[in-house]
Amino acid sequence: MCIAFQSSTSFSLLIDSYHYLISYQSSNEHKLTMNKQQQPQQQQQQETNSCKTEELILCDSFIEKLKSFIQWFYTYVWAIYFLLVVILVYLMRGPLKITQSFTTATMFFNTLTPKFYVALTGTSSLISGLILIFEWWYFKKYGTSFIEQVSINHLTPILNPSETNTEHDTSNIPVTGTNECKVWKNPMSLFRGSEYQRLLTTNGKEPLTFHDMNLSAQEHQTFFSCEADEGKQEYELMQRAWRERTPATRIQLAHDALEKNLECTPALILLAEEEATTIIEVERLLRQALKCAENAYRKSQQLLEQGHNQEIIHKRNTNILIYVKRRLGMCARKLGKSREAIKIFRDLVKEFPMMSVFNIHENLIEVLLMMQSYADVQAVLAKYDDISLPKSATICYTAALLKARAVASTFSPDIASKRGLSTAEMSAVEAIHRAVEFNPHVPKYLLEMKSLILPPEHILKRGDSEAIAYAFFHLPHWRRVDGALNLLHCTWEGTFRMIPYPLEKGHLFHPYPTCTEAADRELLPTFHDVSVFPKKELPFFILFTAGLCSGTAMLALLTHQYPEVAAYVAKLFIQWKVTIRNEAITVPNEFVVSTNTTGKKIKGYQLLKSLNENKNINELKRQLSKITKHQAVLKEPVPKIQAEKAERVAAYEQESKSMKKWDPIVEKYRT
Repeated sequence: MCIAFQSSTSFSLLIDSYHYLISYQSSNEHKLTMNKQQQPQQQQQQETNSCKTEELILCDSFIEKLKSFIQWFYTYVWAIYFLLVVILVYLMRGPLKITQSFTTATMFFNTLTPKFYVALTGTSSLISGLILIFEWWYFKKYGTSFIEQVSINHLTPILNPSETNTEHDTSNIPVTGTNECKVWKNPMSLFRGSEYQRLLTTNGKEPLTFHDMNLSAQEHQTFFSCEADEGKQEYELMQRAWRERTPATRIQLAHDALEKNLECTPALILLAEEEATTIIEVERLLRQALKCAENAYRKSQQLLEQGHNQEIIHKRNTNILIYVKRRLGMCARKLGKSREAIKIFRDLVKEFPMMSVFNIHENLIEVLLMMQSYADVQAVLAKYDDISLPKSATICYTAALLKARAVASTFSPDIASKRGLSTAEMSAVEAIHRAVEFNPHVPKYLLEMKSLILPPEHILKRGDSEAIAYAFFHLPHWRRVDGALNLLHCTWEGTFRMIPYPLEKGHLFHPYPTCTEAADRELLPTFHDVSVFPKKELPFFILFTAGLCSGTAMLALLTHQYPEVAAYVAKLFIQWKVTIRNEAITVPNEFVVSTNTTGKKIKGYQLLKSLNENKNINELKRQLSKITKHQAVLKEPVPKIQAEKAERVAAYEQESKSMKKWDPIVEKYRT
């Protein structure tokens, strides 16, 4: 097929060149005469090319026929398989004892009494009635059939997956951008050398996936280089460095780029990200990169109006400057310089207001929450929590935290269930429901129901990766607010009652995307158990019905195979009695005499001790006389020989009755 594609492309190129020659003939007479001499050669080329195209068409038609034959063969191969099974069973009818088994089965069905069929009919009617009642309740509550939903959502993809795929492919419903799984750069990503590398050296687990690091390499090539850098040795080395997989090779290429140009900012950024082992060393390299980035930014800004290439260079320098400043702010945040970090992030937001794709406001919100400047956080949210701007877990859950802060300290679920929710509490609960609807994975990490890992370098909004990135940095802020986690624990699951079908219809946001699980598995390491929403589990009614039917069938099979054991177990179950403890005691009292012969002997005063405590002896005598008067006398037991004889007679009568049912069969075979 590749050869066919190459030949078809060469033929199209020849046709294009031929048309170009014809148009050129009409404008130049000298070239017209030259082309007339070359026309026979061109005609020969056209004939050869047409022969090739005919051969290719025949080859393609043969391949299509072969594919259709293979599809037809796989469609009807089950019939061939069924015939082979029938032939195999017929040939193996002797060793498998099929005739004897069939005879035994017919005998078993002939011996069944009408009581069995009555019980079978009653059981099936009971199960059908339960299913009917459940269907009526489900339809009354949700307005749709439960069996229909199960068959569409669970059974159809398993039995006929090709049909569902074609339905999805041929649907004319337009796919909006909200349902697409777009991966975003994590604004709070850690440093590889000083933070991610610690996990690898400690327990040998790789914190970043290859897909995640590959996305970072592509972004660095896009943002830190441009078309005008072609031919510059230091930038070509950095292009190679971003594409390398091993950290040692990337670091060596960055050093080579610095040898070519000491002001190569991308090389300093790579060394700060991967070679530096402490945050202090990272800050030192980034400050050196900041000086180079500011000089390059000022130069390109002065030459901005000199052409298109200068605009591209200025855009590249702007991206580098923003990246370096934000990473410096994160270093200041990690080193405890919170005011410096706030100043850096605020300056970036003011200088570059159109660069919202970098999500610098999320870094600013996190630092302000650490400083407990809740009024400033509210001001930032008022600017970015807008319907026209893309949402994130940081925006939604921070808004919920601020509203929960006003009522969390006095909130009690018992009191709220009695008197109802106040206006402030209702507002806080609605904010929590809004945040949970946007990303339902976050509460599990905030409530420590699921273990945290290091956040990846890229996140998927509304996915598990975004939940990990948010909870990793914002869990201390929720703990700092008294009662906030308690309020979240009591109210977050109420969101799912408002959106029973999150994949079909949402409440405040678009339906939950179905592609988050696959994208999160590519972004998160393999040792992490990816959170899935909603969980694809079979309903409880199906599991209960399957278990009930399987258990009943197994019980019937065991009863048929081992009737004596089943009868014995049933008799024990019916005649169940509470056992009486008759073990020996070591301490004598007024109720039981000790049977421990190794201990001390019992004396009379020990037995009469209770009489000394009871002063009304006449009353005690009266009670004893009543007990002895109404006490029944047991009959004399039957002698052992007569009892055994009676048991043998009863057993013989029972066995003779059970053997009478085989008399017709025995007489039939005798005749």
